[in-house]
Amino acid sequence: MKLKKSLNFYHYILLFFISTTCFSQVKNPLFVEDHAAQKKWVDSIYDSMSLEEKVGQLFMMSIWSKNANEADSIRKQISQNHIGGLIFSKGGPVQQAQLTNEFQQMSKVPLLIGMDAEWGLSMRLDSTFALPWNMTLGAIQDNKLVEEAGAAISRHTKRLGVHFNFAPVVDINTNPNNPIIGNRSFGEQKINVTEKSMAFMMGMHREGILSSAKHFPGHGDTDADSHKVLPTISFSEKRIDSIELYPYRKLIPEGLSSVMVAHLNVPNLEPIDGKPASLSKTIITDLLKKELGFNGLIFTDALNMNGVSRNKAKGEVDLEAFLAGNDVLLMSEDVNTSAKNFLKAYKSGIISEDRLKLSVKKILYAKYKVGLNDFQPISTTFLYEELNNVRDSTLLGKLFEHAITLVKNNKGVIPVKKLENKKIAYVKFGDDDGTEFLQSLKKYTVVDWIKSKELPELLGKLNAYDLVIIGHHKSDKNPWASYKYTKQELFWLNEITQRNKVILAEFVRPYSLLDVASFSNIDGILMAYQNNPVAQQKAAQIIFGALESKGRLPVSIKNEFPAGTGYNTKALNRLAYGTPESVGMNSAKLKKIDSIIKYAINEEMTPGAQILVARKGRVFYHKNFGYQTYEKKEEVTDSTIYDLASLTKILASLPLVMQLDEEDVLSFDTKLGEMFTSFQNSNKKDIRLQDMLMHYARLQAWIPFYISTLDPKTKGLSSQFYSNHASENFNTQVARNMFIQKDIGDTIVGTIRKSSLEKSLSYKYSDLPYYLLKYYLEAYFNSSLQNVTQQKLYQPLGANYTGYLPLTRFDTLQIAPTENDKLWRKQVIRGFVHDQGAAMQGGIGGHAGLFSTANDVAKIMQMYLNGGRYGGIDFIRPETVEKYNTCYYCNKGVRRGVGFDKPQLGKSGSTCGCLAMSSFGHTGFTGTMAWADPVEEIVYVFLSNRTFPDSNNRKLIRADIRSKIQEVIYGAIDF
Repeated sequence: MKLKKSLNFYHYILLFFISTTCFSQVKNPLFVEDHAAQKKWVDSIYDSMSLEEKVGQLFMMSIWSKNANEADSIRKQISQNHIGGLIFSKGGPVQQAQLTNEFQQMSKVPLLIGMDAEWGLSMRLDSTFALPWNMTLGAIQDNKLVEEAGAAISRHTKRLGVHFNFAPVVDINTNPNNPIIGNRSFGEQKINVTEKSMAFMMGMHREGILSSAKHFPGHGDTDADSHKVLPTISFSEKRIDSIELYPYRKLIPEGLSSVMVAHLNVPNLEPIDGKPASLSKTIITDLLKKELGFNGLIFTDALNMNGVSRNKAKGEVDLEAFLAGNDVLLMSEDVNTSAKNFLKAYKSGIISEDRLKLSVKKILYAKYKVGLNDFQPISTTFLYEELNNVRDSTLLGKLFEHAITLVKNNKGVIPVKKLENKKIAYVKFGDDDGTEFLQSLKKYTVVDWIKSKELPELLGKLNAYDLVIIGHHKSDKNPWASYKYTKQELFWLNEITQRNKVILAEFVRPYSLLDVASFSNIDGILMAYQNNPVAQQKAAQIIFGALESKGRLPVSIKNEFPAGTGYNTKALNRLAYGTPESVGMNSAKLKKIDSIIKYAINEEMTPGAQILVARKGRVFYHKNFGYQTYEKKEEVTDSTIYDLASLTKILASLPLVMQLDEEDVLSFDTKLGEMFTSFQNSNKKDIRLQDMLMHYARLQAWIPFYISTLDPKTKGLSSQFYSNHASENFNTQVARNMFIQKDIGDTIVGTIRKSSLEKSLSYKYSDLPYYLLKYYLEAYFNSSLQNVTQQKLYQPLGANYTGYLPLTRFDTLQIAPTENDKLWRKQVIRGFVHDQGAAMQGGIGGHAGLFSTANDVAKIMQMYLNGGRYGGIDFIRPETVEKYNTCYYCNKGVRRGVGFDKPQLGKSGSTCGCLAMSSFGHTGFTGTMAWADPVEEIVYVFLSNRTFPDSNNRKLIRADIRSKIQEVIYGAIDF
């Protein structure tokens, strides 16, 4: 009767393994279609094995791939005890691949390879990729993303020849003081943990990697580490069934591959007090197999852990674990002794043939299903590259983006709005790096890092700020790292929050907040979960509204913030930052940009450059190349400031004109005679605003105003116009120690008014309209163009590096020089505008004079792409942007919009000729370009100082570097 029952049970298990969902999802047809071949292979292998070889299949030994002595031990175990599997630990991927190939070659029956790779191979191996911890994933509301995480990790393990990942952790972490689970759990809510575990498992199975739910029957509510002692789970059977067992009941019917049994004392499940669950027949056979109906593989947790091995001789627990119902004995302390004990037990009848066959054939079925019937050696070619790829980097960003949780948001402090009204400070807590967070904050506005060793001094400095952002940064090298505040930090936090408006950004596990005495004075709390650089970047983007907050707390923080807490925010249309693949671009193809600009620098077309590309509102390429000069002293950085030259037209003058158009102050039909009374009797009185902004108004291309200020005899500076020091009559600075007479503006306007018109009406690019717009705008606003643009454009945009007269705000060495002017100014031009006409206007021109960085220029171009909206502010109406971005005279051979340049109508022009006619932008004499494409939603910014040291250097222009890079960008679009 017993034999019949045992055989029925055995056949049921074989049927389960053939039909189970997890294996049916494996793509290799050998795993899912030819069941007869599968059974044939298993039976043939089993029948060919000796008793010693069968017993050896039960053991999975551990090895650190970096430890040569352990490798020698494994070689002996394979040849002497015929072990069935290996679990790899510390080392490197190439070492592990090489050892795996060697060990598989040695083994008569291929080895089942396992790893603890809960958040990726980096849990055990150097030079490999890490995805977020389960606690972080537990905050994500889209479970498909968790599935993608499981799949990504499985692609890595599969590439390395690993068949079993001992994941997901399904423990429900209801104890904040849990020393071993914590961040490894998806959280404290059983449904959330189960849903995340299910999704993670499905991702694993999709890639053909076997799963292992752990730690049965539940390690989430312990305050002891089973590596050191035997923790006790003292809850009632009803509580355990309702909470701890809940995930198993849901995962098992969906094809869970295996279960790992923990070393736990569970007195309400196991009648013998102090007997670990891993050795309990009641818990494994009666509960897990029979009651829960689990027929997959059952692993012990590591048998060398003190939770099970204490007070026992080496090798003693292995047999007890097997008899309790386990199939695979993980990390035995002494395989030699254990194997001998098994042979004795078999011969004495303690282990029956059916019992041995049950476990061994289950193991063999698993081996067949992962392709070990046809093992192929692991290639180490491009191994590092394939284990660290852009696809996974993109996923990492998406996971953090969806996990970061806005826990508190008093009066909508996040996202930060109205940047022009705020002075923002950053204060760092914790002992880990917060550089990426600070630098990411600075992409949006000026943020000062305020620090002091003394609290009174710190508080004094913070008095000057409207908002304080505190970053709490602790190491996330592993999930067990320290996460708590120091006593001093808690005191300082309380003092700062009583005096300032504060956003607290936590780059640690949520439990760090348990030590905070009061949250009442903290305006905003953002939980980023880990101090990963990507988490820091995404947190900054959420704070400034480039990204929405979407996460929910996976655990409770006191009574204030129960599990599930989280506020959604809406994006403010500010630029976000991510990988090329996150917006449908191809990283590999974009690498050609690097080659092109490096070639340009090597050929001395320009000493350096900033290049930025964004798509769909997200910057995916932002790099700096070379130096500010060929002397290679100052490297180009994100904050290197360039003279934008003619980009000034569309980044300063034009948006103000568009705003006045909306206010009915100006229109396309407004005439110069209406804008300037002095033009009413001139030959230009009837020139329409639209025509002059489209360069279709018969105006001269350029007037060299500075020539008339030179001494006719010496060709040097005339003392009538210039002085080497400022005074009442010489109050306009042209360059260092060079000042021009105060009424020069009248002279410039008068010269334009008297200038002759071209004989025929045709397209002719001219700066003259923007000379005039400068004076018109300044008269209308009764303020300098410098002040107007700051107040109405750059400060609200957070474009804090943008503006005229950069030397009034920035250090000289932060500004790239534009020319060693040997003809007029007789000096290196650095921080003063390169254009002579704008220089005569004191550096504030309507056509030139603006300085900026690529990131700031992109903000303005993105504002245009957004239909005039950025940062929650409507700068210009969408219909106005469209109105000015229209080619009205294309039929007359004029490609220009109103103010904006447009793609060429023929073969040559400013762009690559590979983008939509609706795109728009401008180029600048100093080697600059800004372009936006509404169709592909692309912003492209190229800044250089190709004019240094000699403005006659036209190599960059002749080689068409800017448009060649643009061509690469469009060739890199994947979807």
